[in-house]
Amino acid sequence: MHYFELRNLLHFILYLLPAVLGIIVLAVSLSGTYFRSKDSEKRMQEVHTTYVDGIEEREAPFPLTLILIIAGTLLWTFLYIIYYGVLEIKL
Repeated sequence: MHYFELRNLLHFILYLLPAVLGIIVLAVSLSGTYFRSKDSEKRMQEVHTTYVDGIEEREAPFPLTLILIIAGTLLWTFLYIIYYGVLEIKL
């Protein structure tokens, strides 16, 4: 039991938010989505290079999951620098 009920709500949100974001990123990655262009289907099917043992290389579009992970990392880095470095806030 806490003195302030808002503290319970904040802890709940801080535990729930990363879990929900993780589930969303996992669902997007398993769905295999990517930004579609006019030639993206052709690029997914066309074999660019064939290596030994039947390994084939394609010029597939960049996956949306990696874009989300890179954008999230850059956003977190930027906000960390702002909060910690500029405003001198202890995290």
